[in-house]
Amino acid sequence: MTAEGVTANRPEADARDVWRRIRAIIGSSSGNLVEWFDFYTYSFTSLYFAPEFFPDQDQTTQLLKTAGIFAVGFVVRPIGSWLFGRIADQRGRRTSMLISVLMMCGGCLLMAALPTYAVIGRAAPVLLTVARLIQGLSVGGEYGTSATYMSEVALHRHRGFLGSFQYFTLIGGQLLALLVVVVLEQSLTKSELRSWGWRIPFLVGASAAVVAFYLRRSLAETTSTTVRRAARAGTLRGVFEHPRAFFTVLGFTAGGSLYFYTFTTYMQKYLVNTAHMEVRTTSAVMTAVLLCYMLLQPPFGALSDRIGRRNSIICFGVLGLFTTVPVLSALARVSDPYLAFALVMVSLTGLSFYTSISGLVKAELFPMHVRALGVGLSYAIANAAFGGTAEFVGLKLKEAGYENLFPWYATLMCAITLATALVMQDTRKTALLDADEHALADT
Repeated sequence: MTAEGVTANRPEADARDVWRRIRAIIGSSSGNLVEWFDFYTYSFTSLYFAPEFFPDQDQTTQLLKTAGIFAVGFVVRPIGSWLFGRIADQRGRRTSMLISVLMMCGGCLLMAALPTYAVIGRAAPVLLTVARLIQGLSVGGEYGTSATYMSEVALHRHRGFLGSFQYFTLIGGQLLALLVVVVLEQSLTKSELRSWGWRIPFLVGASAAVVAFYLRRSLAETTSTTVRRAARAGTLRGVFEHPRAFFTVLGFTAGGSLYFYTFTTYMQKYLVNTAHMEVRTTSAVMTAVLLCYMLLQPPFGALSDRIGRRNSIICFGVLGLFTTVPVLSALARVSDPYLAFALVMVSLTGLSFYTSISGLVKAELFPMHVRALGVGLSYAIANAAFGGTAEFVGLKLKEAGYENLFPWYATLMCAITLATALVMQDTRKTALLDADEHALADT
């Protein structure tokens, strides 16, 4: 037996099968790119639209409130991961990915059309929150399903390399969002950006989501009818039959997510609001940072095929434990953009040990009939609690006069990730993706 449309991962897979898998990776990752472009557009444009929704406030308060709404999008991610994970495990990965990208399109259109505080008063930030809720639900379902799909179609020997394209396109979405903002910054004045220019990226995102929908329509399904009809498929009860896998993902996602959002989305505001660098200079620095960081994912994914996923996460935990405080402390005082670039890249290079295999290592811990729900829900809970609140916590500590505590908070979370990695199973010996391959090959 084989999954519908995708043949079993066999060592003797022919060239045609290899190319079919690569096309599937490209198709699924293109939609992933659009999803994350849309999601991060909010963060990169908030410097401009914050005064339109929260007037008569100082910059830190404005950013704090928009960061709070940004965090709301993470709060509903567990709900989105449950909903779309259930759909993916019971109805198929392809169906789940199609619905999620359509929902993201709707959220972007709403953001682009939002009236400001000057037009409808206090209802404006309420509608802003609604738009973030829609996007949060969509992305909550996207991560688990796309991570599962890409892991299931990847060839065994190159699973780390091919699985790395999830974060390659995730970071690519961030990079494209930032590039659009940079182009607008070079083309429009600050007043134009604040009054209407910030809406343009959301329109771009909505249009790209339509393209991604049509690309995903051609994807082959990776689950069989038998798997989708299995007892407890796509149910919470089925997920919690694997508590060790669930809490392992919670543990290493807590530090990984916090670190990721600290040095990507929050870093732009950190350099502007703490180091007092000029906004356009900061955008240029972060564009270069994200480009280099994106390119690091495939080689680090390939490295994990040699040293193992567990060892990769241990490397991140150790590096994060010893470099976070000195790097963030130096960035708080940096004025040279080249030095800022180098410092951020030090941290993101270490983080690449984790992000390049983030989705894959989670998928290796869960069986197929609850894989999308298990991966998505455990990730979303930790991501909402720690990743999505990174920006909010950092700004809140700054407002209270304790910003110097934030690097220690990030270090603590890296320690939790390291501890989890040290006690987790070595997926080179216990990966359930391998068990699925053997079951398919033997039937």
